[in-house]
Order: sequence, then structure tokens, then C-alpha cells
Amino acid sequence: MFSSRKAAEREAILAALDNVQAIISFTPSGKVLSANENFLNTLGYELDEIVGKHHSMFVENGQRDTAEYKKFWADLNKGEFQSGQFKRVGKNGKDVWIEASYNPILDRNGRPYKIVKFASDVSGRKARALDLQSQIDAIYKSQAVIEFALDGTILTANENFLKTLGYRLEEIKGKHHSMFVEPAYRASASYATFWKNLSEGTYQAGQYKRLGRNGLEVWIEASYNPILDLVGHPYKVVKFATDITEQIKLHDSLGILISKNFAEIDIAVQQSSNQATAAKRNADSTARTVETMAAASEELASTIAEIAQSMEKSREATTLAHDQVGTAASLTQKLSSAAVSMSGIVNLIQDIAGQINMLALNATIESARAGDAGRGFAVVAQEVKNLANQAANATNQIGTEIEGIQSISGDVAAALGTIENSMEAMRGMVVATASAVEEQSTVTRDLSANMQNVARAVGDFTGNVDSIDGAVTKVRSTVSSTRDAAEVLSK
Repeated sequence: MFSSRKAAEREAILAALDNVQAIISFTPSGKVLSANENFLNTLGYELDEIVGKHHSMFVENGQRDTAEYKKFWADLNKGEFQSGQFKRVGKNGKDVWIEASYNPILDRNGRPYKIVKFASDVSGRKARALDLQSQIDAIYKSQAVIEFALDGTILTANENFLKTLGYRLEEIKGKHHSMFVEPAYRASASYATFWKNLSEGTYQAGQYKRLGRNGLEVWIEASYNPILDLVGHPYKVVKFATDITEQIKLHDSLGILISKNFAEIDIAVQQSSNQATAAKRNADSTARTVETMAAASEELASTIAEIAQSMEKSREATTLAHDQVGTAASLTQKLSSAAVSMSGIVNLIQDIAGQINMLALNATIESARAGDAGRGFAVVAQEVKNLANQAANATNQIGTEIEGIQSISGDVAAALGTIENSMEAMRGMVVATASAVEEQSTVTRDLSANMQNVARAVGDFTGNVDSIDGAVTKVRSTVSSTRDAAEVLSK
């Protein structure tokens, strides 16, 4: 009964294995005897496609004829157990990774009579592991890698790390990490805290200054990574580092260059600001001066316009006076002619008066001859003689007056001629002056318009200077912000 129970237990175990494992059995020479459903699903075959065929159908062509493959089956035929992860080829060349054990089944004589393989498909896990390993290999190729115990003792380092610091592995293995740091930092509390945090599993990363062989100063960008065991406890620290010494030197040079360039920019911006301020003051002063000149030119233009109007009136008055002088000269000429005519009349009257005197003398002579009878006629003759003398005296006086009139008329005519000539000259000068004033008025109007344009231009210039001053202020602010950003970048 005990053996029956034990047999039943074995059967149950085999059934359980059949449920979860890919199982296949081979002859000692490697020919397939049987395979369960899990195995067939894993490799993608039907049972009748593999029974009687050799195990080599599941391996790559290049592996079948190798000494290693031959030894593999030779060892199995000796009854030696084989296990591990194996790459196998399924139907249609599908790559399958399995974790398997090849188990020789022995007969009563201790000789294998068949081989049973228990396998699990680990293709996904293997792919992830290979990917992870590829990444690690890539990191080891490109990064400087060193491993430490939790207390900082060096366990190993790759070639990149050794080249970066200038050491050989035997020169650093077993020594403490502190050999790479400056003495002051080595003795500091922060350095002790650094390793305490790592031993507790706290990741550390940053840029670090390290010392290589012969005190060579090396800057690295590194991460210190605590590696955990299966229960989550750190058991070592792996550092991945990149040599950034040249970048740090460039960075330092850049910081110096930034400081120098921004100092020069500050000076240039300050000079521009000062010049803009001075230009603004000058522009404001010029604007005020031009505005004053524009107002004065406008007033001058208005005054000259009034003068032009007055000169036009003067020209008209001078022309009228010239015409009136001409008229007076003509009338004076007529007066002189009338005086001449009156002189003839006076002569005629004097001739008549002389004849009357002769008649009066004859009458007196005749009255004397007549005696008493002619005495009354003599009295009449005497009165006629007296009247004739009075007429002669009057005509003489009239003649004298007429001569005076003629003389005065001549003087008046000469004076009027002189006045006419003067008026003609004056009219010419007034006309010339009026023309000059008119031209000056045109020029002044143009000047006033130009001054107004200049005033507007100066106003625009002042506005532009204000804009420039504002722009310089904005540039100063931008430069300040850029300097702050550059300083942040250079840290």
C-alpha cells in the first residue's frame, strides 16, 4: 500500500510537471521519442513532425557539427545531467530561449536508456536580459565605471575609468575612494555623510572634482548607484562617470569671457545711454530754439507782408502825386501863356491910353484956340487926360504884376519840373523797393514754411531720440537679464 501511494504521488508530480513544463524525451543518441503539448506549443510543431528525428533539428546549423554539441550528447550518454539556458530553433526558424534540464534515465544496470528534458520558455525574459546586458555593455564602453564596497573600498574599475584617472587596476583595487579626493574634502563631514548616504541606499549624482595620478585634476559628471540584493539591501556601489574636464575648462573660460564681454557691453550701453541723454538735451534745446526762430520768422513774414502792402500803397500814392505834379505843371504852363496874352492886352491898353493922351492934348490945344468957348471942353479934355494917365499907370502896374506872375510861373514851372523828376525817381525807387519787398515777402514766407518744417523735423528727431533713449534703457535691461542668464548657465 505504501508503494502504491508513493507511485501515485510520483504520477501526480509528473502530471503537475506536464501541466507547467515543456517535456520531451530522446533516445541516448538524440532521436525524439515523445513530447508533451507544452513543448510542441513552445516550438510550434506537431508531434508527428518531430518523432524519430534528431535533437539537432532544434539547434542552429552552425552548432550541430561543433565539438561542444557532440560533447553535450556524449556527456548525456555517460549519465551526466545537463542544465542551463539554451537557444533553440522552432518551426520556420523561430528563435526560442529555454531554461532546461536534460535528465538521463538509467536502467537497472545504471546505463541511460533515454533522456528526458524539462524546459520552460524564457524567450521574453532572455530578451529583456539581453537588452539590459546590451545597455550595460554600452554603458561600460562609453562610461568610466568603478565599483565600491559600501565602505568605499574599490572592488574593480573598467578601462575607461583607469584611463581617465591615469591608473592601472592593481594600483587602486582594495584602496579607498578617498585617494581620488583632495585632502581637505577627505577629512570633511560632508564626505563622511556622502558615503553614509550611499551605504543606506541613497543615490548620489553631480559634477565632482577628482584627483588622478600625480595630482592630475579631473572633473567628472557621475552618478553613484547603490546596488541592492534580493531583499532590497545595498551591497555595493557602482559609479558611472563621464570626463568633463575640457567642458569645465571651457566653462571657466566662458565665465571669464562672459564677464569681460558683459563689462564691455555695460560700458558701451552706458556710453550710448549718456550720448542719448545728451542728444535728447541738445534736441530739446534745438527744438526750443527752432520753435522760437519759427515764431520769429512767422512774425517777420507777417511784418514784411504788412510792409509790402504799405509799399504798394506808397507806390500808388507816388504815382498819383506824379500825375498831379504833371497836371500842375500843365496848368502852370497855361497860366504862363495867359500872362503872356495879358501882357499883349496891357500893351494894347497902353497904346490906347497913349492915343487918348494925344487926343486929350489935341483937345487942350483946340480948346485954347477956342477961348472961353472951349474952356469946358478943356476941362473934359483934362479929365480924359487924367483918366488916360490913370489907365496908363494901372496898365503899367498890371504889366509889372503880369511880369511877376510870368516870373513866378516860370519858377513854379521849373520847380514843378524838378518835383516831377524827383517824383519820377521816387516812383522808380518805390516800385523797386516794392518789388524787393515782395520778393523778400516770398522768401520770408518760404523761410517761415521751412522753419516750420524744421521745427516739425526737430520735434520728430526729439521723439526719435526719446525712442532711442527708451531702446537703450530696454537694451540695458535685456543685457542685465542676459547677464543673469549667462551667469546661471556658467555655474
